[in-house]
Amino acid sequence: MEQDVESPAIIIRKPKLPKQSYEDLPKQLVDQVRAKRKIQRYVRKDGKCNVHHGNVQETYRYLTDIFTTLVDLKWRFNLFIFVLVYTVTWLLFGFAWWLIAYVRGDLEHIGDNQWTPCVNNLNGFVSAFLFSIETETTIGYGYRVITDQCPEGILLLLIQSVLGSIVNAFMVGCMFVKISQPKKRAETLVFSTNAVISVRDGRLCLMFRVGDLRNSHIVEASIRAKLIKSKQTKEGEFIPLNQTDMNVGYDTGDDRLFLVSPLIICHEINQNSPFWEISQAHLDKEDLEIVVILEGMVEATGMTCQARSSYVTTEIKWGYRFMPVLTLEDGFYEVDYNSFHDIHETNTPSCSARELAEINCRIRLPFSWSVASKLSQQGMLEPEGREKKRTTLVTQEEGLEEQTERNGDIANIESESKV
Repeated sequence: MEQDVESPAIIIRKPKLPKQSYEDLPKQLVDQVRAKRKIQRYVRKDGKCNVHHGNVQETYRYLTDIFTTLVDLKWRFNLFIFVLVYTVTWLLFGFAWWLIAYVRGDLEHIGDNQWTPCVNNLNGFVSAFLFSIETETTIGYGYRVITDQCPEGILLLLIQSVLGSIVNAFMVGCMFVKISQPKKRAETLVFSTNAVISVRDGRLCLMFRVGDLRNSHIVEASIRAKLIKSKQTKEGEFIPLNQTDMNVGYDTGDDRLFLVSPLIICHEINQNSPFWEISQAHLDKEDLEIVVILEGMVEATGMTCQARSSYVTTEIKWGYRFMPVLTLEDGFYEVDYNSFHDIHETNTPSCSARELAEINCRIRLPFSWSVASKLSQQGMLEPEGREKKRTTLVTQEEGLEEQTERNGDIANIESESKV
């Protein structure tokens, strides 16, 4: 995949003018400002969201869900906390064992065979720390053991055993989830560098390609697409980064993928599409972004995996198609991923899908309907004769062929409309 083309928003400091007054600047300065402007992505090409949460007041919510917080941390912090928790636990209980021995006077009777200590062979803090590690990890070397003459030691042993099991379950579970996260599985789910717009089956379509590099497949894979574009409502409300769904086969089930070989995902530009009135010239001036989301379960682990990518205006190529990557070899199909991102130019009208649909509609329009539309558009009939003519048009709609045979050639109607 190509490198992300992104940078923080450009702030014009000299001169410090609002965006609406750019036209008042010298033309050369305006050109320089536009040349420095780069694309600010909402979702980067590697799938990471380019959004930072600031001024979060209720930070205690992160502690209420401490398990998810630890899993979301970076590896270096996660490993540091993992080691720190165990070390602090061993030190605390080691200090507790040393304190019991100190209070009971075991440290003063070291080597006294007549004295029964709480823990045999515990002669200082270091030995207490080692006994704490042996107790919590259940190593049991057999050299230092607790005696039955120390009830406070038995209670501490029970507490450390229970708390040690909780710490083990929590930290080992955290590390297991961290290791088995399906984020790395998404690294082998690739999206094409560019999206293309071309004609497919007589309709303008926006297309992009997805592929899976692994032999283990994604189960129940599905694809979604959203258009990220700021808009202003009729009431004057400005909605930044408004999200609009793009149909990529939800009605027909084409969004459910059997992702064995690379697939071309198609979005038909129809009346419900946000690209319905966008032409090639208009697309170059738009500031929009298409976010695509591929979801599914990892076959090996059963965990849900999500891969994301995005296409900005400069990455949407009008009048191109994808090069084929699948070939039939001797007994198997082979995918050439060297051509995965390759596109080639094709004949595509530069008008919008709405204009293309109107042109096709006029081409396919029957002659009889064109005559009726001419009669209604010209409005040359007198008011007293309109009712009679309307009855004639209704009769033509009910039985066009019969009416034509009885009244003769339709050309007579056209001649009457020109009177």
